[in-house]
Amino acid sequence: MRRTLALPLAALAVTGAAIAGCGSSSRPAAAPPAATAPAPVESNPAGDIPDNQAYVAYRYDRGGFTVKVPEGWSRTDAADGGVSFTDKLNRIEIVSAPATAAPTPRDVTAAVVPALRGQVRGFTEGKVSTVSRPAGQAVVLTYQGDGPADSVTGKVVRDSFERYAFFKDGRQAVLTLSGPVGADNVDPWRTVTDSLRWQ
Repeated sequence: MRRTLALPLAALAVTGAAIAGCGSSSRPAAAPPAATAPAPVESNPAGDIPDNQAYVAYRYDRGGFTVKVPEGWSRTDAADGGVSFTDKLNRIEIVSAPATAAPTPRDVTAAVVPALRGQVRGFTEGKVSTVSRPAGQAVVLTYQGDGPADSVTGKVVRDSFERYAFFKDGRQAVLTLSGPVGADNVDPWRTVTDSLRWQ
C-alpha cells in the first residue's frame, strides 16, 4: 500500500501597522501559498494485477513454445506435465498435448465444456469464440466457477476463466487464465496470450 505524507504549511502572520500622516501608502499583503493536494492513493480491487507488473519468458519445452508470465509468481509443476503460476487470487495454467487438427469452437463446445462442467464447482459457461494472436488463431472459452475455499476462513471466491487453445504442427497449447469475478485483468491476460511463441 502506498502512503502519502502531507507536509504541513507554515502559517503566515501578516502584521498591519497604522501609519499616521499624509501621503503614506500601504502595500497589499502577499497571499499565502496554495495548499497542495496529496497524491491519490492507488486502490486496486481484489485480484487486479498491478499495471507495473513485470513479465518474464517461460520456456515450456514439453509443448515447444515460450510464453511470458508475471515475474515473482509461484510455479507448480503438475504430474501430467502441465505447469501453473499463481499469485494471491490469480492463476495461469499451461498444458500441451498432441492434436491431429486445430481446435474449433464446435470441438470445444462438444468436448471441453462437458469436461469442465464435471471438474469445476459451480461451472457456468460463458461463450466460445476465436481470436487472432501473434502465435496464430486461438479458440477462447470463457466461463465462471468457484475457486478453492480459503484454508483459514473457508471463504470461496467466484472466479472468471479464459481458456485459449492454440495449435501448430500437431501440437495444441492451452493457456487458462483465471482471477476473481470483477477483477480488471484484460491487459495482463492480453500480454500473456500475445506473448506465446512456437519454437
